[in-house]
Amino acid sequence: MRVLPGPLLADRTTLRLGGKAMVEIVVQGEADMDELAGSLDERTTRLGGMPMILGAGSNILAADHELGLVLIRLHGGGEPSLAQQDAGRDTLLIRVPAGLRLPRLLGWCCTRGAKGLEPWAGIPGTVGGAVAMNAGSYGLEMADVLERVLIWTPGLGCVWRKAVDLGFGYRWFDSGLDELVQLVLAVELRLDRDEPDAVRTRMRQFYGRKRQSQPVTMASAGCVFKNPSSEYPAGKLLEQVGMRGYRRGNMAFSEQHANFLVNLGGGTSSDAFALLDMAQERVERRFGLELKTEVRVIA
Repeated sequence: MRVLPGPLLADRTTLRLGGKAMVEIVVQGEADMDELAGSLDERTTRLGGMPMILGAGSNILAADHELGLVLIRLHGGGEPSLAQQDAGRDTLLIRVPAGLRLPRLLGWCCTRGAKGLEPWAGIPGTVGGAVAMNAGSYGLEMADVLERVLIWTPGLGCVWRKAVDLGFGYRWFDSGLDELVQLVLAVELRLDRDEPDAVRTRMRQFYGRKRQSQPVTMASAGCVFKNPSSEYPAGKLLEQVGMRGYRRGNMAFSEQHANFLVNLGGGTSSDAFALLDMAQERVERRFGLELKTEVRVIA
């Protein structure tokens, strides 16, 4: 376990925004959990900060001022492995460290012929973050492939929870555990078998579609607003009220997709929040709909 003083959220989020937190605790895995419990209690009490679990920071919009946070981050070491050798000729049950980045997981699936995660090509987050947000793309959500999740809490330690005992919804996840700090350590996913070349081809196709319609190479936090409904996607609403490409300072709604907020270089959180307020006000005034943020806002 490592403890780093004064980490900048701007260095730890894909939107490249965010001020200084109090401290960051980096844990390697289950071996650090006992030490984490004592360190977390001591530092939150002494510093007065709130604990916050941070993955790859791909769904975070944080203010630029100093933040009263004690960050907890899981190191991304390790590789997926077969959790069940006799899962059947047509299926695979794989165990994945929660700190692993999704692109590395998809690369592993390509080489092993594990089918089912291809629509996630181009998502930059971690496996643990994908659980916490019930991440989804092109119709595939984490809830669709999750079998079990290993969660650590200071009070319970490490516990495996079956997917059938969990709560899932549109960009939310409920472990059913009544504790403030909950750290996802690992997951088990049920995937199908296929030829590696076929899996790779489908991933390239999904990534190609994503590059054509989303700013995947820019500093972004993904979709900033939830879709009010399938009939009213947020991107279409924002485009109809003139927010596509709208810029304030060095923050803007993407020219490719109106629901993506992008940092053009040196952007500020004040400009980002102003754009969000403007977008919500315009959509509510014209359509009578409330846009709720999909990104996690830390003000």
